[in-house]
Amino acid sequence: MLASADPGPDTPLRQGRVARLAWLGLGLLLVGVGFFGLFVPLLPTIDFLLLAMPCFARSSPRLEAWLLNHPRLGPGINAWRAERAVPRRAKILACGGMSAGYVLFWLHVRPGVALSIAVVAFLLFWAVWIIHRPEPGANA
Repeated sequence: MLASADPGPDTPLRQGRVARLAWLGLGLLLVGVGFFGLFVPLLPTIDFLLLAMPCFARSSPRLEAWLLNHPRLGPGINAWRAERAVPRRAKILACGGMSAGYVLFWLHVRPGVALSIAVVAFLLFWAVWIIHRPEPGANA
């Protein structure tokens, strides 16, 4: 009898293919969520794309290269990878998005004082963190 060309379920080849597809699926999901972040306040875009990068590195170098070379998204990803830097425009947009998100939250939810203070503290913490990130090329 001839041996089957299909590797068994526990062979490294099959496990590698399944893992690669899982990483690819997770990367595409993260890119999709990041895409929605372009339109939804408080939902960051670049953060999800940064999370997608290692997924694509394990599954699709072509998609990883596409993100790194993208004319709009690539510079922010590359700056973060190289220097842990955030461009000034991204800082402004992030803080503006958080502010707009808080205003929408406050108008629609009408939170009590405690929840309002907690959300403001949370957003201020991250705004300060973002503002204190270096800008690309600042160390050059």
